[in-house]
Amino acid sequence: MADKLNLDPNVIVEKEFDIDFKGYNPEQVDKMLDLVIQDYQTYQKTVEDYQAKIDDLERTNASLRAKLIEVEGKQKAAEDADPITSASSNLDILKRLSRLEKQVFDEKNRY
Repeated sequence: MADKLNLDPNVIVEKEFDIDFKGYNPEQVDKMLDLVIQDYQTYQKTVEDYQAKIDDLERTNASLRAKLIEVEGKQKAAEDADPITSASSNLDILKRLSRLEKQVFDEKNRY
């Protein structure tokens, strides 16, 4: 960021202008440059704060991506390792549904 800027607070403070016969009032110029320096310092601090936040969020993002990959890997490994369990689980559900349907229809036929 600093490479793109032409000025920094030190350059502004150390800049000296030649006084000409019809030049500007040096005190007014100094006051204005003081305001520019203050704004520039505030801007620079804000940029540094935002860059620190960006760095922190990028680290957090990388960590969360790694955890996601780890969880997805574990899930995939669990699915690949035990297909019988998931198939038998589905079979159990179908058996339960069948029993419930029988009970419901048997009760309807009684009345």
